[in-house]
Amino acid sequence: MSAAVGTERPQVVSHVQQALSYTVFDCKWVPRSARLLCLGSAARGTGLIQLYELHGARLELLREIEKPKPIKCGTFGATSLQQRYLATGDFDGNLNIWNLEAPEIPVYSVKGHKEIINSIDGVGGLGIGEGAPEIVTGSRDGTVKVWDPRQKDTPVANMEPVQGESKRDCWTVAFGNAYNQEERVVCAGYDNGDIKLFDLKTMSLRWETNIKNGVCSVEFDRKDINMNKLVATSLEGKFHVFDMRTQHPTKGFASVSEKAQKSTIWQVRHLPQNRDIFMTSGGSGSLHLWKYEYPAQRSKKDSEGSEMGVAGSVNLLQNVTLSTQPICSLDWSPDKKGLCVCGAFDQTVRVLIVTKLSKV
Repeated sequence: MSAAVGTERPQVVSHVQQALSYTVFDCKWVPRSARLLCLGSAARGTGLIQLYELHGARLELLREIEKPKPIKCGTFGATSLQQRYLATGDFDGNLNIWNLEAPEIPVYSVKGHKEIINSIDGVGGLGIGEGAPEIVTGSRDGTVKVWDPRQKDTPVANMEPVQGESKRDCWTVAFGNAYNQEERVVCAGYDNGDIKLFDLKTMSLRWETNIKNGVCSVEFDRKDINMNKLVATSLEGKFHVFDMRTQHPTKGFASVSEKAQKSTIWQVRHLPQNRDIFMTSGGSGSLHLWKYEYPAQRSKKDSEGSEMGVAGSVNLLQNVTLSTQPICSLDWSPDKKGLCVCGAFDQTVRVLIVTKLSKV
């Protein structure tokens, strides 16, 4: 790992800080707007959705919506730009889809899991990714389910432990490979370090590995292209970048790992405007900005003549400590390069501006 040098290094500037009166678990930019959402849990055990608008150097609270159960995660990924419906997973295992203009009753609701929904992702909406609009949920009950909001009550896919296999807490899920109408994968990470890649076209387990540590976050660098790279972050301050272009019959995907810090890496998010730049958020209240460098050749033949991938390297562009508590959620603005929001357990949401991203 080498750090970027000189004055061209990006800077991470804290633009606005907003104190909250509740625990925030997820933050999301509302597509095509200067608005953002904070999702979480109020002290009395209910769920909260707060909608803010960015006005210069301040955040204005536009709306606060209280729900019966604490809300753990949300996504806009399976909705159109016209509707911009928010899908959420809560502590009771419910998947709900909300029209934020009329949020009293969900437009879609299903008791998706027996226990908390830890992670959610959407694809096929916002003009990102081919194919049907779908939502994936991962839960403490050990299952990963894919939902089509047009189909009531039943998931279109259900990945659960096979008989005799112990159930593991699924901490993170992500869609990828949605580059045409047929192809689509889901990646899931579990508390025991397992990473599983499910192929939704063939309804089969395409690949699995173990990174020896609870997997906190997984994300493909892009959902709507041929699988290119996948980043997985872990409890022990390490993350792994897998080159997903070449799958070796026995060795799987080539990867490079980096020890970013001593504490948990809660999330990874790729910059929407440049898939080789990503940010990780840490248990020590820090953010690290990274750039992936490709090797001269991304694949080579092994002694048997099978293609195998070659991993690249990661460079640290910048790091900054913002909080005394873990930064548990992170989201880049899809529209304005370098604009970012993060939520931390110090009950603060921060809007950040990352400069000089076009220079790296």
